[in-house]
Amino acid sequence: MKIYLDVCCLNRPFDDQSQERIRLESEAVITILGRSKTLTLLSSEIVDLEISKIPDEDRKQKVSLLSSISEMNIVIDDEIITRAKELNKMGFKSFDALHIACAERGQADALLTTDDHLLKKATSQRKLLKVKIENPLKWLMEDLIK
Repeated sequence: MKIYLDVCCLNRPFDDQSQERIRLESEAVITILGRSKTLTLLSSEIVDLEISKIPDEDRKQKVSLLSSISEMNIVIDDEIITRAKELNKMGFKSFDALHIACAERGQADALLTTDDHLLKKATSQRKLLKVKIENPLKWLMEDLIK
């Protein structure tokens, strides 16, 4: 099973854990990363770019370390850019569109995100997407642990 985690997911374990939702999502992300032997974790150049923009150097280093667990790194090419533009026209933000296009190119079974705006938009556009977009906690509970 191929899984693409966006930067929101990779950041989650380093967010303030005082909120129950954040703590549970963090545990889900860590559990998913811990199953890298049974899952194929995908990343992309857009993940690397987003991580490079994290202003806190300590956090950037930690998120980069989590990202390095990925087995496959999707390189952005003209086809991905064209697909991202299509997704952008559907209302997805630029970086989100690139994440989706990269996940589709890598034939991910799921793109995991903690971004509520992306999740809501993906739900309304799911028939036009070639990848399932899900919250990591929900995905872990519904799809992985069956």
